[in-house]
Amino acid sequence: MNQPPAPQGPSQRQINIELPPDLEAIYTNFAMIGHTPSEVIIDFVRLLPGNPRAKVQVRVLMTPMNAKLLLNALSENLERFEAQFGPIVIPQGGNIAEQLFHPPQPPQ
Repeated sequence: MNQPPAPQGPSQRQINIELPPDLEAIYTNFAMIGHTPSEVIIDFVRLLPGNPRAKVQVRVLMTPMNAKLLLNALSENLERFEAQFGPIVIPQGGNIAEQLFHPPQPPQ
């Protein structure tokens, strides 16, 4: 009796993703993250120096699983970025405006 061949690994499904030519890129430099039991909410904000007000530019909602997958994808990509361009320095102390608008000094 013949059996069907065993699968050769996880099935690969190809997805065609369309990037509209008129898609506007939005610059943000701050994110606020919240969650409910069923979703993670990320509000992307643009803070400008000298302006005490900031407006949410984009709100993204996703499942906790998709947020975890995004975290993994960001980690992998940042590791590759740092391997190519050097470490990303995160400023310590000070307030958020100081951290965002005064670049860190390179280590001496």
